Amino acid sequence: MSKRKFDTCFFERYAQITLETCLGEDYADLVNEDRPDLQMPDRSLGIEVTRAMEPKKDAAMSMLKEMAGFDVAEQDREEVDQIIRTGYGYGLQEGKYIGHLEYEYWSLAQPLRRIIESKVRKVGSGFYGDFAEYGLYIFCKDDLTEEEVILTMEYTSDLQRNLDVKYSKMYLSLIDKLYVCDLTQVDHLHHPTKCTSHDISRKMCKEFFLRAL
Repeated sequence: MSKRKFDTCFFERYAQITLETCLGEDYADLVNEDRPDLQMPDRSLGIEVTRAMEPKKDAAMSMLKEMAGFDVAEQDREEVDQIIRTGYGYGLQEGKYIGHLEYEYWSLAQPLRRIIESKVRKVGSGFYGDFAEYGLYIFCKDDLTEEEVILTMEYTSDLQRNLDVKYSKMYLSLIDKLYVCDLTQVDHLHHPTKCTSHDISRKMCKEFFLRAL
């Protein structure tokens, strides 16, 4: 397989595949466009895809091309070879490595709170056009506890509380789990009350990876 020129489409395809697999046929018709990145042709739903990572993690990331000569366990060799060959590593090896084509994607990532602030501001301004509903899909390089997921939901809901145009769903994507946060159902304190999680096995991760290339 030839190496693809760097762009973010791998991640947008990975997001669409994850949504369709975990949440069903309602997401099967999403197409990869711009502003926002995933769209229903009938404009019933537009989903912006982005990524978040704490700055301290940046120094620990490694491009796999620098590790090509390293010894790896035999059971990991196929996946490591795929990362080196394709330039992408997301979904393989439990997220330990960064393929060289996606390195720039992660190096430009912002901390979670800051990226949410930016994306909420954009959706509220009409930047993403006219859709019946909006979703925000965030690839999270750092693991999130369930408490952190709840705090992230509450933070997002508070930010957009007084906006006319806002996100109805937020998808927090970890290597092994997808959190789907409903931002429309809130309690008397205006805090979201509904979030579901979907486990993603290593087998599913590899399937998503290969389909997204």
